[in-house]
Amino acid sequence: MRHCHVLSVFTRDGVGGNPLGVITDVAGLDGAAMQAIAAELGFSETVFLDWTVPGVPLARIFTTVVEIPFAGHPLVGAGWVLGVMGPGSARRVACGIGEVPFRFEGERVFIEVPVPREVEPAPVAPVAGLPPAERAWLVRLPLRYLLREVGSPEAVRLAAPNLAVLAGLPWEGTLVFSRSGSWVKARFFCPALGVPDEDPATGSAAVALAGVLSHGGEAAGALVVDQGDEVGAPSRLDGVWGGGIVAVGGTVRRDEVRVLAR
Repeated sequence: MRHCHVLSVFTRDGVGGNPLGVITDVAGLDGAAMQAIAAELGFSETVFLDWTVPGVPLARIFTTVVEIPFAGHPLVGAGWVLGVMGPGSARRVACGIGEVPFRFEGERVFIEVPVPREVEPAPVAPVAGLPPAERAWLVRLPLRYLLREVGSPEAVRLAAPNLAVLAGLPWEGTLVFSRSGSWVKARFFCPALGVPDEDPATGSAAVALAGVLSHGGEAAGALVVDQGDEVGAPSRLDGVWGGGIVAVGGTVRRDEVRVLAR
């Protein structure tokens, strides 16, 4: 028997957020067992956090179908658990892309990663049922994301992608967004990673967007990203970048503790 701490990450005004399972007792679990637990829990991601290893705590991140090297809301959630429940001295967490620093700013938790450098233009024509984009890019995180900027928040709201088609395209996630100054309305779809509808809040996509803007000449900046309204989980992410580093963070709420049979 082991416990799963269920968090909501990137909440907005205390509600919504992206559900996350965090399991801190990983004794006896190999990758296959972790994958099976993540599939049973059914969250977009579950993170297995091992702070018994020497040095930096290790986070392994699983969707319902695959282990992934990096994701935003699991690492923000892991940072919250380490700061609130675990070794209070921890300031980094290791994952598939290396060591990721985290910090608390009041009630918000931020992670810091290098600004993505692999950014290239993508076609703006309609794809998989999505409307035409004003601009589009492919970004590698190392997972590959397609970012599509459309003309208005309403166009984002009305986006209705064919998820079966998206799942077969040569990238793992698709961000549709509209920007007005420092505010962004966004939706994110990643059926190829086992998320059947859409992700309520996506820290890695905010990192990718900072990479796009930095690549386009905005060497430093800050954004507030609102996401999740269309799936009943209003979420808010804060992103700040400069000096080659992007920080993404938000508020975290612990919802429950589940007892697992495994």
